[in-house]
Amino acid sequence: MGLAMESSNRIVPSFLILLSFIFVVVNGQFPTTLEGPFKPVTVPVDYAIVGKVTRLPVNKNPIIRPTIEFQPEQISLSLSSNFSSVWVSWIAGEFQIGDNVELLDPQSVASVVRYGVYRSDRNNQAVGTSFVYSQQYPIGGLENYTSGIIHRVLITGLEPDTMYEYQCGDPNKTMSDVHYFRTMPSPLEDYPSRIAVVGGLGLTYNTSTTISHMVANHPDLALLVGDLSFADLYRTDGALSDCQNCSGPQTLRQETFQPRWDHWGRFMQILTATVPTMVIEGEHEIEKQADNQTFAAYSSRFASTHDESGSTLYYSFDAGGIHFVMLGAYVPYDKSSDQYKWLERDLSNVNRSVTPWLIAAWSPPWYSTYKEHYREAECMRVEMEELLYKHGVDTVFNGQVNAYERSNRVYNYTLDPCGPVHITVGSGGNEKNLALEHADEPGNCPVSSNITDGFMGGFCGFNFTSGPAAGNFCWNEQPGYSAYRESSFGYGILEVKNQTHALWIWYRNQDHYSSGADVIYIVRQPDRCPSPTEGCVSIAGVGSTGFMPGKETREVQLHNTQEKAYVPSYILHIFSLIYTMYMTRINFCHLGSQSFV
Repeated sequence: MGLAMESSNRIVPSFLILLSFIFVVVNGQFPTTLEGPFKPVTVPVDYAIVGKVTRLPVNKNPIIRPTIEFQPEQISLSLSSNFSSVWVSWIAGEFQIGDNVELLDPQSVASVVRYGVYRSDRNNQAVGTSFVYSQQYPIGGLENYTSGIIHRVLITGLEPDTMYEYQCGDPNKTMSDVHYFRTMPSPLEDYPSRIAVVGGLGLTYNTSTTISHMVANHPDLALLVGDLSFADLYRTDGALSDCQNCSGPQTLRQETFQPRWDHWGRFMQILTATVPTMVIEGEHEIEKQADNQTFAAYSSRFASTHDESGSTLYYSFDAGGIHFVMLGAYVPYDKSSDQYKWLERDLSNVNRSVTPWLIAAWSPPWYSTYKEHYREAECMRVEMEELLYKHGVDTVFNGQVNAYERSNRVYNYTLDPCGPVHITVGSGGNEKNLALEHADEPGNCPVSSNITDGFMGGFCGFNFTSGPAAGNFCWNEQPGYSAYRESSFGYGILEVKNQTHALWIWYRNQDHYSSGADVIYIVRQPDRCPSPTEGCVSIAGVGSTGFMPGKETREVQLHNTQEKAYVPSYILHIFSLIYTMYMTRINFCHLGSQSFV
């Protein structure tokens, strides 16, 4: 028995190395994180796209407002804590703004979703709840706001990886057009084919390009990592605020233009009514109002899986074989906080043999080298990074900074093959402009004493104590942990292939929607970097649904080389057969966790 276990211990890492080698061959010119760390790259600024932040003329667009009273609008989908359920949200009725307003009665309009499998009769019906929210300002003389009726319905009993069609509304008044969505695959079978990630959207022509390109790439799931409508950049009369260029939560704006949320929701419906969209708050969602209430619009307009966390500001969910943790940077995160204790419980309950991939997302980045927001989230990093590292988080997505940046694998500012890859995608369109300056360039390093957590309080702006930047607050060159950075508008898509490989593609707005600017395979190494809940090496989905002929042929045009890379489906099919035959001889899950020690 001991000899058999010893042989098994040797076989598991060897097979994973073989798997990685095959992927390198198949990937063609796409690099993998196994080849890192990479030499830092800074893409020169394309000044033809700088300064072009033109806001959409929302009040002149004829499709902005519904033409029928109580017609559903701002329709959005989001995932539930159960993969067989999906939330449907919408708004019916016009918002009210001013001093003397008559609130809409939520009970006057029913909350109904009729649904069924695609191209079948919509014979199933679910009923939900409705409410309104208000934005009451702490300063006199401002116009208060009350929303239209917000409806939320949870539809249950859905089959995994299945196309559905639905209508929402009040059958006695008016129903929406027919919309479609696909459910997530079950955890033990597969992964969402494409996960779109973006932050800093706003409502500009750049936003329009980002969303149109994103929709053209047919994502199955969307992550919005903060700074959504930028309603806080506007006064209650709709004019731009004098504080539109203010930066940081310490400059909390005293008024916001809440109808901007309605304009944004109507615009985003082309994505959100079809693609389940999960959001996390950024600094522009704080929106302080009377009685020190914050995040009222954000918490009211988006349904989330917050049953376990008890908060809309942090939560987790599964999508196929991926576990996501969405963290709040503007709610207490220290080790004695409710959020930290929840995160400890949540990560401890992750079964990596069921959901091998562990992805975290929040708004302000820990590893951004741009001058804008440089190390502003340092206190959060100090409190939480060790916990995320201990549990083997694979990838971190952030927004806030109006630029793109991808790190090498890093932990505590040190290159570490077991650290996560941090990716900042905060330039979806926004209402400001691109971040151009880097903190490591001469004269750009912020004064460390000015770097505080303005919303949560606290100071963590200390100088580095070791490494090339020892004794300084900033590096004097692009840090080694920064692999690629670029000041462009755009978004990214993550394509998880199996338990160990995920393709990340960064798309720039100035390129064709199928042209990737930064493309890399993120590779997990569970044999080298086991997490406490890794359990076993079970490459779920590869043999059955992960690599099937015709499904995995990929063509991505790289904008900088104008060459094309192909992953031929017949090669992947051969690999799938080899893997299936191999798995008939060895059941990795029976080897025990000591295989990775």
